[in-house]
Amino acid sequence: MVTSDRPILTIRARPGSDRSVAITVLAVLAAVSFLPVLLTPIPAMVDYPNHLARMYILSQNGTPSANPHYEVAWAFYPNLGMDLLVPQLARLMSVENATRLFLLLSQFLIVGGALLLERARKGRVHLAGFAALAFLYCLPFSWGFVNFEFGLGLALCGIAVYLMLADGPWPLRFVANVVFVAALYAAHFFSLGIYGATLGLYELWRIGHRRISYRDTAVRLGALAMPALALFGVMHMTAGSIGSKGTNWFLEFKPIWPLRIMNGYNLTVAATTGLVLMIALLFAARRGFLKLEAAGIWIAIGFALLYVAIPSKLFGTSFVDLRMIPAAALILPAFCSLSLPSRAWRMAALAAISGVILVNLAVVLAVWLPYRADFAAIVASFDKIDRGSRVLVGSTGDNGDPPFADLTSYPMYYAPTLAVHYANAFVPNLFTEAGKQPVRARETVRRLAIPYGGPVPADLLAAIATSQPPADVPPFVRTWYRDYDYLYMLGPPAANPLPDLLEVLDTSERFVLYRIRRRS
Repeated sequence: MVTSDRPILTIRARPGSDRSVAITVLAVLAAVSFLPVLLTPIPAMVDYPNHLARMYILSQNGTPSANPHYEVAWAFYPNLGMDLLVPQLARLMSVENATRLFLLLSQFLIVGGALLLERARKGRVHLAGFAALAFLYCLPFSWGFVNFEFGLGLALCGIAVYLMLADGPWPLRFVANVVFVAALYAAHFFSLGIYGATLGLYELWRIGHRRISYRDTAVRLGALAMPALALFGVMHMTAGSIGSKGTNWFLEFKPIWPLRIMNGYNLTVAATTGLVLMIALLFAARRGFLKLEAAGIWIAIGFALLYVAIPSKLFGTSFVDLRMIPAAALILPAFCSLSLPSRAWRMAALAAISGVILVNLAVVLAVWLPYRADFAAIVASFDKIDRGSRVLVGSTGDNGDPPFADLTSYPMYYAPTLAVHYANAFVPNLFTEAGKQPVRARETVRRLAIPYGGPVPADLLAAIATSQPPADVPPFVRTWYRDYDYLYMLGPPAANPLPDLLEVLDTSERFVLYRIRRRS
């Protein structure tokens, strides 16, 4: 454990008084923060239903109930956290519960990893637990980037272990690094990048602060990078891959994301809570209450540069730069010291951060709890679909580029993919991108599959069906009225746009299910 450069905290509180209050509040907030996952069979996260559908396919692969439209094709991909663990857990429980358990484990790793990292750096826990709870339902996590969340929690644990061993015997440090690099590679590629970037910046800081020679630093950095380079070599030799093609910066969103990061469902709440945190941190820093130690300054500057430089879409993965914000929020508290002048100040700070956590949590519960009925309705509608059918997903609402018009409607966008389990159906929106998922559509339907993408706008479907399609119609919907058997139209119920072609089978507040009358 690092001790010689450990920051000195000067919180003037009697043992068993203010500290006990803070620990009690933290424990209560943590218990409440895990409730949404425990109370909802299918969490209302954007990508979660799609992930759950894939878990069903993986768990039923090779059994009589396996989906006839999909096959499992394992390769050396660095994005397989839940794909490796959930099917094994599903041997002991239902797939639905196994997937929720994985999400809950990811949340435990986020909170526990942040606490462990702060303990390794400071010798005590102080700020990290509250920071982790404040970001537990931030935009990347509430949108369902579950493998990234799991990997980031694992990365926090790996960084903590490395700091504990930083001045210890090098073989032990090397073995620990190999273990975490391998685990992070399997879990999620960008969590491995955050792990490597943090420790690389930490080692660079040690050059000046510890008067370590450049040669020793080069050796330590080489030892850090060697396992990852070896894994990338194996990936190349085995025809593995990292995602797919597609790189975009979307620079106009980089100044905006910090004000939208705190909440994935309500932009007003996200901006308000984000501003409260920013103003409080700036005030504490200007008054000298909050200090970032030298190693933390190096890491903060490095993360800021990465945030600006890294594309928003990299290797076909979206919102890459956005993921740097929660990573910084979870790592930097371990390198901060907070010294408040009185008990009143400490209680005010505790109330402020608790308020931010509870406000965001209230929004999550307000969205997730009603979705229990919505998801139950769409699961019930699958009984009206013939098994083995092809199911298209359309939308009457706004499903354009972010920021989406109604974030609370977005969790329904991938709910129809659950038909791959309940009706053994083919749904083109199921995540099947090479380099990310070990599931792919079989040859008979592969031309219809879209590895990533939301529902097809209703206007486009109508234009195609009435022989007025635009020139750039995607191939998978070019002849949708012949290729598919059913259509889910997401959004508020509306009049049947094509009564001669579509027959209403089921309606709900968030979708209408149609049977497509086949025509040549």
